[in-house]
Amino acid sequence: MTQIQSLPGFRDFLPDDCARRNYVFGKWREVARRYGFVEWDGPVLEPTELYTKKSGPEIVAQLFNFTDKGEREVALRPELTPTLARVVAAHDREFKKPLKWFSIPQCFRYEKQQRGRLREHFQFNADIIGEASLDADVESIALCIDLLRAFGFGSSDVVVRINDRAAWVKFLTNGGLDNEQIVEFLHVIDKIDRRGIVETRKALEPFGVEWYDVQAMLDNSAYPEDFSPKLNTVLQRLDERGFADFVKRDFSLVRGLAYYTGVVFEAFDRGGKLRALAGGGRYDNLIHQLSDGAVSLPAIGFAMGDVVLGELINEIPAAKTQMETTIASKQDLDIYIVIAKEERRADALVQVQSLRDADYRVDYPLSPAKVGKQFQTAEQLGARVAILFGDEWPEVKIKHMSSGEQMLVPPETIALRLSEIFDPSS
Repeated sequence: MTQIQSLPGFRDFLPDDCARRNYVFGKWREVARRYGFVEWDGPVLEPTELYTKKSGPEIVAQLFNFTDKGEREVALRPELTPTLARVVAAHDREFKKPLKWFSIPQCFRYEKQQRGRLREHFQFNADIIGEASLDADVESIALCIDLLRAFGFGSSDVVVRINDRAAWVKFLTNGGLDNEQIVEFLHVIDKIDRRGIVETRKALEPFGVEWYDVQAMLDNSAYPEDFSPKLNTVLQRLDERGFADFVKRDFSLVRGLAYYTGVVFEAFDRGGKLRALAGGGRYDNLIHQLSDGAVSLPAIGFAMGDVVLGELINEIPAAKTQMETTIASKQDLDIYIVIAKEERRADALVQVQSLRDADYRVDYPLSPAKVGKQFQTAEQLGARVAILFGDEWPEVKIKHMSSGEQMLVPPETIALRLSEIFDPSS
């Protein structure tokens, strides 16, 4: 009989994998809350129209979509921003602005698997809704940087590339291009890293823009003051926060999605081996568009995926060590109860429950086992202490696993002895 395999691009999360995932989620939540963001979430299944309305009918090829039993066209969410726009529009009057919301959704895309990209992934989303000032842009980028720092990355490991799409729009409008042509032009610029200069130059020829001028924009050798005063301000304020070494002005970064209206940014590893770690920008018109004009709110946000982030953690020794140390400290057991005499199992279980009620992480053998095997299990589980229920009734033996030190104590003093071991200052 053929064994059923998981679907391509989907993951099984074994205990170690879950521990790593929880580590990532924990860092995301910790830093987001430090910035005053609150957590929210939306449904994993949405009307397909929500995504086509944002990204056009071509997005359907990348969706896990189907007709449900109610004859509705639905899709598993490929991202969270459209849901966010829908929810904010529906509940606009219920919340004071600006909103600072984050979420950790699981997203699905029907596309070719490659390094750093699967058909499902978790991603951190953070958005500031209802604030048009540049301080919101700075706050969003600063949060992105601090998230990366929380995982142990330094400025020699990662960089956040920043641009202002409005600079390109102004440049191209002055060059005589209309809105539709500008969108197409920026789609070409967005793929410059993959296409290279020669192919990009050829693809831009039909637009009638001089390559010399395009190259000047890409090299940031022309127009920075005239075309992007906002970008200059954002970079200055990030510098004031101490983040200058983490950021880089990059006019080739435009993020091809047409709904971005201003500052955009992406985070990369300095070695350039991986795809973008995070990306986002300002989208002041999207909520208005998806609510059919009912609500109009400025917004900026970004997303950070867990797949490529996990790959970079494994490549940077300091980040990997930090993760492994943190996981070990949370996975290791506090106490293992060794039952040497089955007649004392009932007494042992009383202590098990009492210790768990006191917030210790406690385990014990569910069935009779040799004492040596029980101590071996205690070591494998990383227990700091073993408590032996044996012949010394009613007393028990407490063993410090690292030093081998043992003491014989009456049951009523177990809590005191353990507090001395786990908190020597108490």
